[in-house]
Amino acid sequence: MNVLRLIIVLAAVALTGCASTRANNPADPLEPINRTIYKFNDTVDKAVIKPVAQGYKAVMPTAGQIMVSNFFSNLDDVVVTANDLLQFKLEQGFSDGMRFFVNSTIGVFGLIDVASPGGLKKHNEDFGQTLGKWGVGNGPYLVLPILGPSTLRDSAGLYTDSYISPTYQIKDVPTRNQTYMAYGINRRAELLDQEEILTEAMVDPYEFRRDTYLLYRKNLVYDGNPPRRRYDDEENNDAAPPETSTPSPRP
Repeated sequence: MNVLRLIIVLAAVALTGCASTRANNPADPLEPINRTIYKFNDTVDKAVIKPVAQGYKAVMPTAGQIMVSNFFSNLDDVVVTANDLLQFKLEQGFSDGMRFFVNSTIGVFGLIDVASPGGLKKHNEDFGQTLGKWGVGNGPYLVLPILGPSTLRDSAGLYTDSYISPTYQIKDVPTRNQTYMAYGINRRAELLDQEEILTEAMVDPYEFRRDTYLLYRKNLVYDGNPPRRRYDDEENNDAAPPETSTPSPRP
């Protein structure tokens, strides 16, 4: 994952070197650079990633697609549980830890999701959210090569989460890389149907994806209950909860 470290460093350098660049959205001071990376990603996606995902979806039976999605979702529960604990969501952390244990054993390495019908709900937590929970702002919006929308905070979170992920613990590098590739293809295949609907509604795909991503991440940081502000007072580049003398996690 040294690529992520390089991306973060380059973004910081670019931010310093482009301080005079005007941007329409204060949360996106690197918009010219981000748009260039967005175009690159879009070109690679149309030429390689999307056709591979379409082929995967065409040949893989629906049951197989579900099992692959369940498998990667189960691996993700390790990261989720760790961030539950870092946010002091102890009850949720216990639930997510049990979810991983149940699906890894009874669910045959996570291929079958037996935890959800049993009342162990799937949650979404990562280190970017953890940083936001404890007062770290978004920083500038970033479009990462291949990986897509992010922020400086979420990029640092993604880098940190990579060390927690069971995939990273695979010692054999080719196997590890193949696992990452399989995850990416499966994830891209899951988005194919949504993409067709969204493409028809988007006037500026770049702005739509950026604004949607920032709102989505803000909603996650506040556990679905972001504070209401007047539009004139809203700061798009600061999605962190207000600082208090004794921070406490939301239920």
